[in-house]
Amino acid sequence: MALLEIHDLHTSYGAIKALRGISFKIEANQVVSLIGANGAGKSTTLNTISGLLKPRQGRIIFDGKNITGWRSDRITGLGLVQVPEGRQIIAPMTVMENLMLGAYRRADREAIDADIESIFKRFKRLDERRHQKAGSMSGGEQQMLAVGRAMMAQPRLLMLDEPSMGLAPLLVNEVFQIIADIKAQGIPILLVEQNARKALQIADYAYVLERGVIVKEGAAKVLAEDAEIISTYLG
Repeated sequence: MALLEIHDLHTSYGAIKALRGISFKIEANQVVSLIGANGAGKSTTLNTISGLLKPRQGRIIFDGKNITGWRSDRITGLGLVQVPEGRQIIAPMTVMENLMLGAYRRADREAIDADIESIFKRFKRLDERRHQKAGSMSGGEQQMLAVGRAMMAQPRLLMLDEPSMGLAPLLVNEVFQIIADIKAQGIPILLVEQNARKALQIADYAYVLERGVIVKEGAAKVLAEDAEIISTYLG
């Protein structure tokens, strides 16, 4: 049984149909990428899965449970955790306070402290800035903080929405190294990313969205060599 199964999902913004019956799945230990142009429905897919948007039709099955229409905090409690587009860290709060927000549903204090130190070990720049206001950090540092905050929620599946958006090329490489490290831990990832080349390099499987519909799918390595994909998304 797949860890996450999406069946015939429809989501709308008023009269605008953003998702028109998409279906896909994610297996344990798998990195799946959604690629497509702006407005294709990628972020809408993640926001619907995480409970930020309510679908008009379809089913979302996580670890055998039908979570369709659940509140986002309840979904997070299952270990289905999203790093939102634009990072959305709490700017007036410190790095430490932002990380603690990721653990707000946890009561295992000693484990929380150990996890925070593990994040600081992984992200040296966050360690150096643990008492700094998050809003004063660079975009790359804020992205590290957003990922670290999500990891504090002990994800069983991590959803990343445009993690390289607005970052310099050097920082893009650093962000994808972080994703590779998470993948190496065996944590499944659902990745939405405008940089299709990078996304296909790290993913195991990928789906191509156009106007709210999945038009192509396959092993990421195969799609990376597909002439149509190269022409449309890889330049």
